[in-house]
Amino acid sequence: MTSIAKTRMRGFTLIEILVALAIFALMAVMLFGGFIAVSNQVDWSRARAARLQQIQTAMLYLARDFSQLQPRPVRSELGDFKEAALSADARSIYLATLTRGGWSNPAGIPRSTLQRVAYQLEDRQLVRLDWPVLDRVSGTQPRRTEILDDVDEVIIRYLDAQLEWHENWPPLGSDDAVAAWLRPLAVEISLDLSDHGRITRLLEIRGG
Repeated sequence: MTSIAKTRMRGFTLIEILVALAIFALMAVMLFGGFIAVSNQVDWSRARAARLQQIQTAMLYLARDFSQLQPRPVRSELGDFKEAALSADARSIYLATLTRGGWSNPAGIPRSTLQRVAYQLEDRQLVRLDWPVLDRVSGTQPRRTEILDDVDEVIIRYLDAQLEWHENWPPLGSDDAVAAWLRPLAVEISLDLSDHGRITRLLEIRGG
Protein backbone atom coordinates (compact mmCIF):
# COMPACT_ATOMS: atom_id res chain seq x y z
CA MET A 1 0.00 0.00 0.00
CA THR A 2 2.81 2.37 0.84
CA SER A 3 4.37 1.85 -2.60
CA ILE A 4 1.07 2.56 -4.38
CA ALA A 5 0.54 5.76 -2.33
CA LYS A 6 4.01 6.99 -3.18
CA THR A 7 3.34 6.33 -6.88
CA ARG A 8 0.09 8.32 -6.80
CA MET A 9 1.74 11.28 -5.06
CA ARG A 10 4.53 11.52 -7.66
CA GLY A 11 4.48 14.90 -9.49
CA PHE A 12 6.03 16.22 -12.70
CA THR A 13 9.78 16.45 -12.93
CA LEU A 14 11.51 19.72 -13.84
CA ILE A 15 12.42 18.34 -17.28
CA GLU A 16 8.80 17.45 -17.99
CA ILE A 17 7.68 20.94 -16.98
CA LEU A 18 10.33 22.55 -19.21
CA VAL A 19 9.34 20.36 -22.17
CA ALA A 20 5.69 21.23 -21.65
CA LEU A 21 6.52 24.95 -21.47
CA ALA A 22 8.62 24.68 -24.63
CA ILE A 23 5.79 22.98 -26.52
CA PHE A 24 3.31 25.58 -25.25
CA ALA A 25 5.64 28.42 -26.28
CA LEU A 26 6.13 26.91 -29.74
CA MET A 27 2.39 26.54 -30.23
CA ALA A 28 1.83 30.11 -29.03
CA VAL A 29 4.41 31.42 -31.51
CA MET A 30 2.80 29.46 -34.34
CA LEU A 31 -0.68 30.66 -33.41
CA PHE A 32 0.50 34.27 -33.08
CA GLY A 33 2.30 34.07 -36.42
CA GLY A 34 -0.84 32.72 -38.04
CA PHE A 35 -2.88 35.50 -36.50
CA ILE A 36 -0.44 38.13 -37.80
CA ALA A 37 -0.53 36.57 -41.28
CA VAL A 38 -4.34 36.56 -41.33
CA SER A 39 -4.43 40.13 -39.99
CA ASN A 40 -1.99 41.28 -42.67
CA GLN A 41 -4.04 39.54 -45.34
CA VAL A 42 -7.20 41.25 -44.12
CA ASP A 43 -5.45 44.65 -44.09
CA TRP A 44 -4.11 44.04 -47.62
CA SER A 45 -7.55 43.02 -48.86
CA ARG A 46 -9.15 46.11 -47.33
CA ALA A 47 -6.50 48.40 -48.80
CA ARG A 48 -6.91 46.81 -52.23
CA ALA A 49 -10.69 47.11 -52.05
CA ALA A 50 -10.38 50.78 -51.03
CA ARG A 51 -7.98 51.41 -53.92
CA LEU A 52 -10.28 49.75 -56.45
CA GLN A 53 -13.18 51.80 -55.09
CA GLN A 54 -11.12 54.98 -55.54
CA ILE A 55 -10.28 54.05 -59.15
CA GLN A 56 -13.92 53.25 -59.91
CA THR A 57 -15.04 56.55 -58.37
CA ALA A 58 -12.51 58.50 -60.43
CA MET A 59 -13.67 56.78 -63.61
CA LEU A 60 -17.28 57.50 -62.65
CA TYR A 61 -16.49 61.22 -62.31
CA LEU A 62 -14.76 61.28 -65.70
CA ALA A 63 -17.45 59.25 -67.45
CA ARG A 64 -20.27 61.31 -66.01
CA ASP A 65 -18.69 64.65 -66.91
CA PHE A 66 -17.54 63.84 -70.43
CA SER A 67 -20.61 61.85 -71.46
CA GLN A 68 -22.82 64.83 -70.50
CA LEU A 69 -20.69 67.38 -72.39
CA GLN A 70 -22.84 70.32 -73.53
CA PRO A 71 -22.14 72.75 -76.43
CA ARG A 72 -22.06 75.77 -74.14
CA PRO A 73 -18.97 78.00 -74.29
CA VAL A 74 -18.31 80.26 -71.31
CA ARG A 75 -17.03 83.78 -70.97
CA SER A 76 -13.42 84.05 -69.82
CA GLU A 77 -12.73 85.55 -66.39
CA LEU A 78 -11.64 88.80 -68.02
CA GLY A 79 -14.68 88.80 -70.32
CA ASP A 80 -12.61 89.34 -73.46
CA PHE A 81 -13.28 86.04 -75.26
CA LYS A 82 -15.22 82.79 -75.07
CA GLU A 83 -13.75 79.57 -73.71
CA ALA A 84 -14.79 76.56 -75.79
CA ALA A 85 -17.41 74.20 -74.44
CA LEU A 86 -14.59 71.65 -74.35
CA SER A 87 -11.04 72.92 -74.12
CA ALA A 88 -7.93 70.73 -74.01
CA ASP A 89 -4.53 72.25 -74.71
CA ALA A 90 -1.11 70.89 -73.76
CA ARG A 91 -0.06 74.42 -72.81
CA SER A 92 -2.81 74.71 -70.18
CA ILE A 93 -2.44 73.71 -66.54
CA TYR A 94 -5.68 71.73 -66.96
CA LEU A 95 -5.95 68.38 -68.70
CA ALA A 96 -9.39 69.41 -69.93
CA THR A 97 -12.04 72.01 -69.16
CA LEU A 98 -15.66 71.45 -70.15
CA THR A 99 -19.30 72.35 -69.66
CA ARG A 100 -21.39 69.41 -68.49
CA GLY A 101 -25.11 68.99 -68.02
CA GLY A 102 -27.08 67.13 -65.42
CA TRP A 103 -25.82 69.11 -62.42
CA SER A 104 -28.18 67.89 -59.73
CA ASN A 105 -29.98 70.46 -57.59
CA PRO A 106 -31.68 68.65 -54.68
CA ALA A 107 -32.01 71.89 -52.69
CA GLY A 108 -33.94 73.62 -55.51
CA ILE A 109 -31.55 76.59 -55.64
CA PRO A 110 -32.26 78.95 -58.59
CA ARG A 111 -29.32 78.08 -60.85
CA SER A 112 -28.44 76.37 -64.10
CA THR A 113 -28.16 72.60 -64.41
CA LEU A 114 -24.98 73.19 -66.44
CA GLN A 115 -21.64 73.17 -64.66
CA ARG A 116 -18.11 74.13 -65.64
CA VAL A 117 -15.53 71.55 -64.56
CA ALA A 118 -11.84 70.89 -65.15
CA TYR A 119 -9.32 68.15 -64.47
CA GLN A 120 -5.75 68.63 -63.38
CA LEU A 121 -2.82 66.33 -62.56
CA GLU A 122 -1.02 67.77 -59.56
CA ASP A 123 1.74 65.96 -57.64
CA ARG A 124 0.51 62.61 -59.02
CA GLN A 125 -3.02 63.35 -57.85
CA LEU A 126 -5.93 63.62 -60.25
CA VAL A 127 -7.95 66.63 -59.15
CA ARG A 128 -11.43 67.64 -60.27
CA LEU A 129 -12.41 71.30 -60.09
CA ASP A 130 -15.88 72.76 -60.48
CA TRP A 131 -17.07 76.36 -60.46
CA PRO A 132 -20.31 77.67 -58.93
CA VAL A 133 -21.22 79.59 -62.12
CA LEU A 134 -20.53 79.17 -65.83
CA ASP A 135 -19.57 82.74 -66.75
CA ARG A 136 -17.34 83.47 -63.79
CA VAL A 137 -15.58 86.69 -62.97
CA SER A 138 -12.00 87.18 -61.90
CA GLY A 139 -11.38 85.73 -58.45
CA THR A 140 -14.12 83.09 -58.59
CA GLN A 141 -12.58 80.07 -56.88
CA PRO A 142 -13.37 76.49 -57.89
CA ARG A 143 -14.09 73.65 -55.52
CA ARG A 144 -11.31 71.05 -55.51
CA THR A 145 -11.89 67.32 -55.19
CA GLU A 146 -8.89 64.99 -55.11
CA ILE A 147 -10.29 61.88 -56.74
CA LEU A 148 -7.30 59.60 -57.40
CA ASP A 149 -3.78 59.17 -55.98
CA ASP A 150 -0.59 57.67 -57.44
CA VAL A 151 -1.33 58.70 -61.02
CA ASP A 152 1.76 58.75 -63.25
CA GLU A 153 0.11 60.10 -66.40
CA VAL A 154 -3.26 60.98 -67.88
CA ILE A 155 -3.82 60.88 -71.63
CA ILE A 156 -7.11 62.09 -73.11
CA ARG A 157 -7.86 61.82 -76.83
CA TYR A 158 -10.82 63.14 -78.80
CA LEU A 159 -12.43 61.64 -81.91
CA ASP A 160 -13.64 64.18 -84.48
CA ALA A 161 -16.30 63.85 -87.19
CA GLN A 162 -13.68 62.60 -89.68
CA LEU A 163 -12.85 59.76 -87.24
CA GLU A 164 -9.43 61.18 -86.47
CA TRP A 165 -8.01 61.28 -82.94
CA HIS A 166 -6.65 64.49 -81.35
CA GLU A 167 -5.00 65.25 -78.01
CA ASN A 168 -5.99 68.93 -78.31
CA TRP A 169 -9.54 70.22 -78.58
CA PRO A 170 -10.91 72.02 -80.53
CA PRO A 171 -8.70 70.43 -83.21
CA LEU A 172 -6.06 72.66 -84.74
CA GLY A 173 -7.38 74.36 -87.86
CA SER A 174 -11.02 74.31 -86.76
CA ASP A 175 -13.32 77.00 -88.11
CA ASP A 176 -13.24 79.82 -85.55
CA ALA A 177 -16.96 80.46 -86.06
CA VAL A 178 -17.92 77.04 -84.68
CA ALA A 179 -14.82 75.86 -82.76
CA ALA A 180 -16.14 76.99 -79.37
CA TRP A 181 -19.25 74.80 -79.76
CA LEU A 182 -17.58 71.70 -81.21
CA ARG A 183 -17.99 68.37 -79.46
CA PRO A 184 -16.11 65.16 -80.27
CA LEU A 185 -17.86 61.92 -81.16
CA ALA A 186 -15.99 60.05 -78.43
CA VAL A 187 -13.36 60.54 -75.76
CA GLU A 188 -10.65 58.04 -74.81
CA ILE A 189 -9.25 58.40 -71.29
CA SER A 190 -6.12 56.53 -70.21
CA LEU A 191 -4.80 56.56 -66.66
CA ASP A 192 -1.31 55.25 -65.92
CA LEU A 193 -1.28 54.08 -62.29
CA SER A 194 1.79 52.95 -60.38
CA ASP A 195 0.00 49.89 -58.98
CA HIS A 196 -2.45 48.92 -61.75
CA GLY A 197 -0.70 49.92 -64.96
CA ARG A 198 -2.75 51.59 -67.69
CA ILE A 199 -6.54 51.75 -67.46
CA THR A 200 -8.40 52.98 -70.56
CA ARG A 201 -12.03 53.98 -70.92
CA LEU A 202 -13.79 54.90 -74.18
CA LEU A 203 -16.78 57.22 -73.83
CA GLU A 204 -19.36 58.13 -76.42
CA ILE A 205 -20.44 61.76 -76.37
CA ARG A 206 -24.19 62.28 -76.50
CA GLY A 207 -25.05 64.46 -79.49
CA GLY A 208 -21.38 64.78 -80.46
